[in-house]
Amino acid sequence: MTSRLHKLIVIGQGAAGLSAALSAAEIARACNAPTTITLIDKASEAHAGGNTRWSPSYMRMASPTHMEQSFVEDMQEATGHRGSEAYFKRLALEAPATIYWLTAHGLEFIQPTYYLAKGPRRIQPSGGGPAIIKNLARAAKQAGIAFCFDCTACRIVSQGSRITGLAVERSGARDLMPADAVVLACGGFQGSGEMMRTHCGYGAETMRLISPGTRFNSGDGIRMAIELDADLSGDWTGMHAEPIDARGKNSAPVVLVYPYGIVVDKTGRRFFDEGAGLVHQTWEWFARDIHLKRPGSIAYAILDAQLFKIAGYQRAIRSEIPPFRANTLTELARLIDVDAGNLAETVAAYNAACPPGAYSFDASRCDGLAAEKSLKPPKSNWARAIDLPPFLAYPLVGAIAYTFGGIATDTDARVLRRGLAIPGLFAAGEITGHFYKTAPNAVSVLRALVFGRIAGQKAIEYLHPK
Repeated sequence: MTSRLHKLIVIGQGAAGLSAALSAAEIARACNAPTTITLIDKASEAHAGGNTRWSPSYMRMASPTHMEQSFVEDMQEATGHRGSEAYFKRLALEAPATIYWLTAHGLEFIQPTYYLAKGPRRIQPSGGGPAIIKNLARAAKQAGIAFCFDCTACRIVSQGSRITGLAVERSGARDLMPADAVVLACGGFQGSGEMMRTHCGYGAETMRLISPGTRFNSGDGIRMAIELDADLSGDWTGMHAEPIDARGKNSAPVVLVYPYGIVVDKTGRRFFDEGAGLVHQTWEWFARDIHLKRPGSIAYAILDAQLFKIAGYQRAIRSEIPPFRANTLTELARLIDVDAGNLAETVAAYNAACPPGAYSFDASRCDGLAAEKSLKPPKSNWARAIDLPPFLAYPLVGAIAYTFGGIATDTDARVLRRGLAIPGLFAAGEITGHFYKTAPNAVSVLRALVFGRIAGQKAIEYLHPK
């Protein structure tokens, strides 16, 4: 490799950005390739880390050393066969080595119990997303990477076909940071009301953000790449959203027990099949529908005391606020300001359609316990009568975690323009699109780490060709 000093800037200090910066530093040191690496983030040091800092960081792997054999096929199905098969094959190939690399930097991985629904097997770093930020940031600082906080990337500067710098804003002033290569790892556009409304529809701009870190993902990297005519990827109308407690103030106060009861809107009427699938198969549509279509952008999960009999039900509730509770449905309706007559009628019709007598109820899987076909909307699983006081209600709103639309990259994390790599520009994580139809469960942080690591490696190879 050449010995001339080069400059690499990584934008975003989440899982993708930290992985990119750290892997770049390690490759540069191992190959004696002089490179200054600067990682910038628009947030302060205390708040940097984007979605990762607040994420439980579940990862879809059979174990820390193995992927499920069906992983690529599952990804194709989840994306409606619009996703890049090569992209997901590379993800599956590199994931075990990436996890091993992370363990070398102090992360420990466990096989968690995921909410209540079983679904595919997953691993998780002990300590979740905060542990990723803590360990990788420490390793990056030890590797000599410079950190620059409260620094907003504004424009990628180039001369001809080569990147020469990054225009930034810090302390209210514009500045130009020299750069020979850039890694974009600064998330989607869910923090931009204008982009949300443009791409996801009227009203999307007011959707709750699922965590404090989500607001920093305002589409800056996507905009800068588009200015360089980068190709686009992913479903630009799509988003990963989850139902949260409308009263919750903590990060991601999800309420995922709704499949085990019914859900009504402000009129007291049901509007979808709560048991259509495991919670991670229905939560995106449900959360989006609440916000964009339900009166007042709110809905209510209605349950009874049988919830308390479900082993580990607390795992599916992250709200710090207990549910509304009443001994009668009339009193419950008053507490949540829902039409009492309609609620009573809805529950009565639902109860009449539930299977009578003894039956098997299994909250961890689609148990086939369906209501009678006459019930509209249907209830395909977990159809158990709501008749044991106290009656419970959780007010639910939809909250967005990240958007699907982004910029196109190849399997080497290079940003593409008319199908060819833009020299010196790399990207990883949520900014890169690749998701369509629905977010593949427990893949977001995994792909950020894997392709962040690849982006760092390939950036050094670009800067110091053999």
